[in-house]
Amino acid sequence: MVAKSDPNYKVIAENRRARFDYFIESDLEVGIVLTGSEVKSLRTGQSNIAESYASVEDGELWLINGYIAAYKQAGVFGHEERRKRKLLVSRKELARLWQAIGREGMTLVPLVMYFNDRGKVKLKIGVAKGKKVADKRETAAKRDWNRQKQRLLKQG
Repeated sequence: MVAKSDPNYKVIAENRRARFDYFIESDLEVGIVLTGSEVKSLRTGQSNIAESYASVEDGELWLINGYIAAYKQAGVFGHEERRKRKLLVSRKELARLWQAIGREGMTLVPLVMYFNDRGKVKLKIGVAKGKKVADKRETAAKRDWNRQKQRLLKQG
């Protein structure tokens, strides 16, 4: 990923809940096939990937249930807001993802959708394993302890 200081880099949508609900084992930057009205709508920042996921179907990777708002100026040439969108990965990466899903019981979770330094829309997906309730409590406790530790260090 590029440095945040790059003027062309812009986060469109972020799935903040993903790191709370899943252990992210690894992540991967993928391209996404979009129509013109979808890109225009993304430039205005109207999208949500919080309740979406990625899936391997028929030898291709798809983003399912990702929301991109309709672009009003497109009129009748607009797009369906929650359609399946094809994700672009190499065959080697697709095989690795397929193996992770099938054998290891992992899930593909979209983490961030953004414009890269060249103005292309990219999606960062994470290969993740679901957390149990106790794991979530442990994560919250660690986060609280780190906050408290920072406060103590600041005061002391």
